[in-house]
Amino acid sequence: MNILEILKKSNGSAKIALQYDELDLPGDLETPVSAFLKLRPLGAKFLLESAEDPTAIGRYTFIGIDPLLQVRIEKERTVMTSGDNELIVNHVSHVDPFAGVRKLLETFALESSRAEIPLLGGLVGYTSYEIVQCFEPKLAGLLPQSNQPLGIYYFVDTVLVFDHYMRRLKLLRLRHSDGSLGSGREHVSLEQIRDALSSRTITSDHTKVSSDHQYASNFSQSDYEDVVVKAQKHIFKGDIFQVVLSQREERTSEVDGFHVYRALRMLNPSPYMFYLQFDDIELIGSSPEAMVRLQGRQATIRPIAGTRRRGRSPEDDQRMANELLRDEKERSEHVMLVDLGRNDLGRVCKYGSVKVSSMMQMEYYSHVMHMTSNVIGQLRDDSSQFDLFRAAFPAGTVSGAPKLRAMEIIADLEKTSRGPYAGAVGYFSLSGDLDMCITIRTIVKRGNRLHLQAGAGIVADSIPAQEYLETGNKIAALKEAIRIAEEGLL
Repeated sequence: MNILEILKKSNGSAKIALQYDELDLPGDLETPVSAFLKLRPLGAKFLLESAEDPTAIGRYTFIGIDPLLQVRIEKERTVMTSGDNELIVNHVSHVDPFAGVRKLLETFALESSRAEIPLLGGLVGYTSYEIVQCFEPKLAGLLPQSNQPLGIYYFVDTVLVFDHYMRRLKLLRLRHSDGSLGSGREHVSLEQIRDALSSRTITSDHTKVSSDHQYASNFSQSDYEDVVVKAQKHIFKGDIFQVVLSQREERTSEVDGFHVYRALRMLNPSPYMFYLQFDDIELIGSSPEAMVRLQGRQATIRPIAGTRRRGRSPEDDQRMANELLRDEKERSEHVMLVDLGRNDLGRVCKYGSVKVSSMMQMEYYSHVMHMTSNVIGQLRDDSSQFDLFRAAFPAGTVSGAPKLRAMEIIADLEKTSRGPYAGAVGYFSLSGDLDMCITIRTIVKRGNRLHLQAGAGIVADSIPAQEYLETGNKIAALKEAIRIAEEGLL
């Protein structure tokens, strides 16, 4: 019985127990990039990595291979596709876009888990900014129209896990008592994956491609500065305290998206690095900022607000950091977003459990430095990973405060739908955990079109020209990664 048949027959009264098969492999000669390239012919579709800071990698890297399902979330339905088969789950309510994926995850339960490995199976993908119209119906008629889905996820049953501390690879596959969840379709075997990894040959069609295409923005500098002034009028009227306005740059390129990812991960190591390949879209990202995380019952929001360019020397770095930490505008904006994070967690966490665990710490990346804080809370017993996601989405650092009114102003002032930008990338695990980053510092590739988008937080004393320059600083590393990949410099 395949997974779609299981879902059709499930009545929700009892969960179907899943076990996993495991192969333990040596990992001292393999890298995430080499493994992904070896496994691409077998259907490798995503790579999730982490650099806990620019000098140290995170413990785990995940590669998803030959996913069982592709799940497209639309406003009124969820479409699940496995091979040539399809299952459509109509949403009972337009305000519950996760109805289909909730049913999917609630159908199964892991018989045993590996507490130290956060992703044994579940949904991996992205949610677009426009899903806010389901969470806040007032926005439904205001957002720019788009024919793109509200999110796309893979239901993953086969994961290659790099344990960088132990220098081992673990190949995991979920199954139920009747056999593989992929029965009824050709599904790559664990032995095929093992043999591909043991090969010393890496197939890569990386060649130099034309890089003379020019970027076009949806805002000229003068137009962007004009919308900053319009936003400030709302601030002076008392409508909002802050709003994040973005600009998008795009151009054509025949470059392989994964090679752009290779360049980006070297240029800008970040806590959330990802490459996602779906049928008609690729996401290539190096995001510094978690949107929300759930481990066990502890929820975490980690606001980043306050940005400066990197210095030319350690002394220059320190001078820039001190300047940022003393900047009253940046500090007040940061405190506002920390308070917003506390409010978001307070909607779904136990009373009295929400607190700020760190405040205004500096973090450094290739082109910029950021001021960060950490807000934590204990999720209520009646709240799920999806409730937490809804409470936190979108992040205040890409919308503003108060959040709803800021989003109304964004809808009025920005010219195009945001799509994946300012949404979320990450996973909903079968264990109930959640780890999502904000989709910033991300390249969206549709066919041969590359989209790069960045925003700046507008407050009462913002200087329009400086806010425009801030968006350019944030995009700089993305452009450099594209240039390196196009010129074949990897």
